[in-house]
Amino acid sequence: MAQQDFIKAGFTVVGTETNENKLLSFLKENYPNVIRDSEINIEELKAALGLHIDEKVNGYGLNFVGRNFARAKYAQKTEKELRLNTSLSKNIDTTENLVLKGDNLDTLKILKNHYSGQIKCIYIDPPYNTEKDEFVYPDKFDKEEAEVLGLANLSESDFARMDFSFKTKKSHNGWLAFMYPRLLLARDLLIKDGVIFISIDDNEQANLRVLCDEIFGEENYLGTIIWKNATDNNPTQIATEHEYVLSYAKQKHSLEAEWKSKLSDIKDLLIEKGTELTSNFKDLEVLKSEYNKWYRAHKNELWPLDRYKYIDSEGIYTGSQSVHNPGKEGYRYDVIHPVTKKACKQPLMGYRFPGTTMDDLLKQGKILFGEDESKIIELKLYAKEYSEKLSSVIELDGRIGSYDLKELFPSEKTLFTNPKPVKFISQFISYVLTNNGDIILDFFAGSGTTGDAVMQLNAQDGGKRKFVLCQGDDPIKKDKPAHKFCIDNNLAPVISSITIERLKRAGEQIAKDIESVNSKSGMFEEHKKQLPDIGFKVFDSIDAPKLKVNEMGQISITENETDALSRIYNMIFTIGLDSPTQTPEEVVKDCIYKIGNHYYITNSEKISSDDYSNAIKNGKVFIDGWTASLNGTLQNYKEDVKIVF
Repeated sequence: MAQQDFIKAGFTVVGTETNENKLLSFLKENYPNVIRDSEINIEELKAALGLHIDEKVNGYGLNFVGRNFARAKYAQKTEKELRLNTSLSKNIDTTENLVLKGDNLDTLKILKNHYSGQIKCIYIDPPYNTEKDEFVYPDKFDKEEAEVLGLANLSESDFARMDFSFKTKKSHNGWLAFMYPRLLLARDLLIKDGVIFISIDDNEQANLRVLCDEIFGEENYLGTIIWKNATDNNPTQIATEHEYVLSYAKQKHSLEAEWKSKLSDIKDLLIEKGTELTSNFKDLEVLKSEYNKWYRAHKNELWPLDRYKYIDSEGIYTGSQSVHNPGKEGYRYDVIHPVTKKACKQPLMGYRFPGTTMDDLLKQGKILFGEDESKIIELKLYAKEYSEKLSSVIELDGRIGSYDLKELFPSEKTLFTNPKPVKFISQFISYVLTNNGDIILDFFAGSGTTGDAVMQLNAQDGGKRKFVLCQGDDPIKKDKPAHKFCIDNNLAPVISSITIERLKRAGEQIAKDIESVNSKSGMFEEHKKQLPDIGFKVFDSIDAPKLKVNEMGQISITENETDALSRIYNMIFTIGLDSPTQTPEEVVKDCIYKIGNHYYITNSEKISSDDYSNAIKNGKVFIDGWTASLNGTLQNYKEDVKIVF
């Protein structure tokens, strides 16, 4: 049935509401003089805001070709919906993690109904807009789309400029028009004390900073982190040895309030335990320092972001002294394992330190060995040396991200170019003080590092963090090792296949490590580690049903074949009352499902009057409009149900 048919019949219909502009409604109600002939009177608005109204120059801000088009894309309703992918999901009935496959502009809009104002931390690694990236504006753009977005008055020259900008490689205009609606949606999703971290390089760092100042507010800027990660020995220019991470809070004052609240709890705990305090806890940085000291004292490990097991709190290296034989230029030499007395496995590109530096690190006990020589050694940081807060400069070998993947795919060549290290992203998640129930979002998920980091942090500290990852089904080129891997493993040759397979393998490795620790003799039950949530529900993005009118004026519905449970999940996403991570209970097979006292009904023509009556008697009832028919039985319950499109 058509939406209008249900409306005319007197039903309450969900999903047909217009995207109300709350600011416009507020202005109309409280400052009607600002709105004249459906347009804003700028001078009246300035007066209402208490600003000077004699300004004769343009204001400060970022202007780019396609800005209005991008803003309209943000407000446009998505034409996609989600279909549950049971074959790719893991622990589907118990997990609270999500992986959404498809264009992230669509998946962010789908997430918004339920997750608006609920995401604690966002990390994204968007395309850097370099020639190597070959970035070209990917969103739908043509004259028909411009008209749909209300930009029908676009002149031929304006359209031509946009068309050129969007189809030109390394176009600043195209990249900004691509990022603008996605960052607006990211701000909508953040909780008041939430934080977003965005990786970027020199190509767009300056533009991104101005764009984020506008979207998140300059007053909510937390800082720019320099990641000193590699060396570019291009002789024609200054060697580039870094990337950036821009960070913004949704509301900086709310973030500080959250810090103080959590740290106050630690203060109470310290007092309760009789700990002598060294400060009056008035200063935020002092509170953070005390929190770190408390965490270290009770956890005896790095706070709380390092995956490399336990740290000697006294700073004493207790293992046998290893020796090595310095090699030629390129830092190729042997580091001897203190127990097996064999040479440790070398990194793919050699050690990052020359032999003399490695000598000093070994003497200082700064090298962390694995159980045997098969594990690549790591640089050990002692808790007492660890910074009290996130530094504006991070020195972390960028190759570690490739090592993380290599550990999970030991027999494969490079599956992903320059993946971010787990340790790198873990720092941002920890900085925001995420823990029980907090949601971490990455809508450029790539190789899945963010999901891996969330699971590893939960394994370390027993946290209950959840992840939501969005990754498009971008095709992998046939000459890439990742393409062969997908074909050999019966996976679709798209980026999301690598994302999901990495998450599965990372979870299995975490489970294996915890099982190994818990199986050690003499381990008391209360000291055993709990297995965190290593599962995830996978959803595919597909075309939503549409009404189609033929030449005779007859209405029909175009609909992809989908299962009943997927129709139920789309209702859950649309209504936003229940979390999509929950598993609905089946009441009537392929027809009625429930979460708590909310009943979701699809294929409603197959259920009886008694089924309707029982659901209405016990809770709120929502009916899938795309599979419903306006029959007599349904007509009897129009006052008690809501139709969902």
